[in-house]
Order: sequence, then C-alpha cells, then structure tokens
Amino acid sequence: MAVADKLSILIVEDDPIIALGLEMAVKDSGGIVVGPADTVVHALELIALGGIHAAVIDANLIDRDVAPVALVLLEQALPFVVHTGTGPPVVLAERHPDLPVIMKPTDPGQVIARLLRDMAAPPSRS
Repeated sequence: MAVADKLSILIVEDDPIIALGLEMAVKDSGGIVVGPADTVVHALELIALGGIHAAVIDANLIDRDVAPVALVLLEQALPFVVHTGTGPPVVLAERHPDLPVIMKPTDPGQVIARLLRDMAAPPSRS
C-alpha cells in the first residue's frame, strides 16, 4: 500500500514542468491528482467541488498570489505546503508564520513526502 493511497491532492502551480513533476510524485505515492490549477480562480473552483485531502500550492500564480487559496484551505482545515521560489505571500507570512514552506527548486518527490509527513504528524497544541 502506498503512502498516499487514495488521497486526493490538489496541485496549484502555473509552471507546467513543475506541475508535471508534482503530478508524477503524487501518482508515485499512490495518490489521486486534482488539477493542476494555474490560477487562483481555478484552484478555488476545484476546492469548492470537495473531495480534496491536501494540497501543494505555489505562492505566485498567473492571476495573483495564492493567499485566497491558502486561506480557504486553512478555513477547511486541509493540510498544504507552499512550494515557492520567492516565499509565501506577505499576508500569509504575517498571519500564519508557521506555514510549511518548501523553497524551489526541490525534488517533487520530497515535496510530496513533506506534505504526507505533515499530514501524519499529530496536531500541535497551541
């Protein structure tokens, strides 16, 4: 049984090569790929459909930064990692300084492994 067996993982990434690598890593882990979404609008549409267990989100997309997507994921208590070359959007960094951020370039398999480790970790008590 694979680690991500039957988990639906949303990929929010506007670079087609990076998105493809993440898709392959999700599939290699036994997960189901949702997306990829290359805009905030598309990502929010996919989240609204339901059935997502987790996400990998790029900080900057074609239409704007990914803050609205991250905020919806946080509201729905869906785990995610920010995979970025620039760092998370300022509003997220200020409001949620403990968000998991993985700087590019990082092997897609390591990105998915980090997401799955975070999902398996017991919730922190704040």
